[in-house]
Order: sequence, then structure tokens, then C-alpha cells
Amino acid sequence: MKDRRRPRTREVLYVEDNPGDIDLVREALKQGPADARLHATSGAEALDILLHRAAPVAAPRPDLVLLDLKLAMSDGRELLREIRAAGCTVPVVIFTGSDAAEDIEEAYRLGANGYVTKPVDLDDYLARVQATLSYWFDVCRLPGD
Repeated sequence: MKDRRRPRTREVLYVEDNPGDIDLVREALKQGPADARLHATSGAEALDILLHRAAPVAAPRPDLVLLDLKLAMSDGRELLREIRAAGCTVPVVIFTGSDAAEDIEEAYRLGANGYVTKPVDLDDYLARVQATLSYWFDVCRLPGD
């Protein structure tokens, strides 16, 4: 099978408020096959970036959004609703600790492109992030490709 990975660096917007989880995703990017840069931010800043508003953080338009459902200052579900209501086509993958069936169903109903549960084990966590990014960047065609 021919490698379809694009030569350019991919941009990942991680909407997360836990610094430990952000560090783990950064580590997975360092170790993984995907050539990607991580931009971590809160919910309000994420909307500014995705909707091309004056963003408080200088970040390019992301190729993929990883979104935690449980954020301290905002609700990931509401953010997903706003992203989709604005017509944003960037793929959004829920990356959260919840494996509750109602959370999964609601996320897809609101327009999530995927739902990934964060593992507790460190090696599993890193492998899950790498597999998710590999799928989206090496297998799928994304808007703008």
C-alpha cells in the first residue's frame, strides 16, 4: 500500500484543560509516525481559531481537533455544537475519559467525526493518540488536501 501521508506538517488543535493530558499528547506526537504540531487551548480560544476570529493565540487553521468533553470553564458538547452550527468542516474527534454510552451517542449526534476514550495506562494512552492521528493523517482525506 502506498503511503498517502502529506509532506506538510499537520496542525492539531487539542481542546483540553488538563496540563498532564496535554503533555501526554505532545509526547505521543514526538514518538509517533504523524508529522504534526500540537496547539493546546481552552474552549473559547478554540472557537476563535476555528472560526478565524481574532484569536488570542497565534495558531494556524487546524487539520484536526481533539476535544475533551469535560472542560473546567466550558462544556465540550456545547463547543462541538457551536463548531458545527458555524459550518466548520474541520474533523473533530472527541478525546475524553468518558466511555458512557450516552456521551458517545450525543457526541455523534452533535457532529463528532470520532470518539476515542483516553486509556489509563501510559503506553496505551500514547498508542491510542498515535493510532488516532495516523488514521486521520495517513488514511483519510481531509478538507484542503
